[in-house]
Amino acid sequence: MRTLLAFIALLLPLGQLAAQESLTPTASKPARIAIIIDDIGYSLRNGLRAARLPANVTLSILPHTPNGAALAKVGFEAGKDIMLHTPMANTRGVPLDKGALTDEMDQETFLATLRGNLQAVPHVIGVNNHMGSQLTQNPEAMDWLMTELKQQGLFFIDSRTSADSLAMSTAINQQLPTDERDVFLDHERSQAFISKQFDYLLKLAKRDGHALAIGHPYPETLDLLEQRLPLLQAQGIELVSISELLQPVIDTQARIEQDNNTL
Repeated sequence: MRTLLAFIALLLPLGQLAAQESLTPTASKPARIAIIIDDIGYSLRNGLRAARLPANVTLSILPHTPNGAALAKVGFEAGKDIMLHTPMANTRGVPLDKGALTDEMDQETFLATLRGNLQAVPHVIGVNNHMGSQLTQNPEAMDWLMTELKQQGLFFIDSRTSADSLAMSTAINQQLPTDERDVFLDHERSQAFISKQFDYLLKLAKRDGHALAIGHPYPETLDLLEQRLPLLQAQGIELVSISELLQPVIDTQARIEQDNNTL
């Protein structure tokens, strides 16, 4: 909520801030959550389980993986938003997946790699970072990234793998639809921990009007989501796709651009 409101405040001239009201939680509107499942593409079995989750769960696909393109197609046909989960350099020296964006790349190589990643995953409407604790702190690389995504009409979600990430602020500066992860569901792979994180996600959503979680296609995570997602409506929670979560920002941008074009 606070990130979407801040973004709209930067976009809108004074006197038009009433558009924020559509994001403000009210007693008549359910709190909303969006869930992105990252790291899709290696395990066909777990990827298919993720694709069979309710349609509003978003799949983020690693490029150049054995099953990534096929799972993107399956997820799209099941009504899901499809994102590119693009690998980026990290500070821990963890080996990088194919298609990784790194600090050592010049702009031409960086953009060629990014475009190759986008072409490898069908039906992509947005991007988030896989790892990236190092690259998301690089202002030049983030500028290259957001400029390209803006030109291609995509949005960016900051997985927030570093507290010093510049990704979302760069996207805001370029008026790119953006948000950041509120909760990681499963950086500990135990049912107790994942359940605790899911409860925290719902708490944030009820407090702020919406919340965004990222999880992975682990059997433990999929078990919990299969059990608990059907119960959300009774708890006053609405599960929405990532594009639905960002729609107020996208609509506001479109109105501003239309107004500018008529000046």
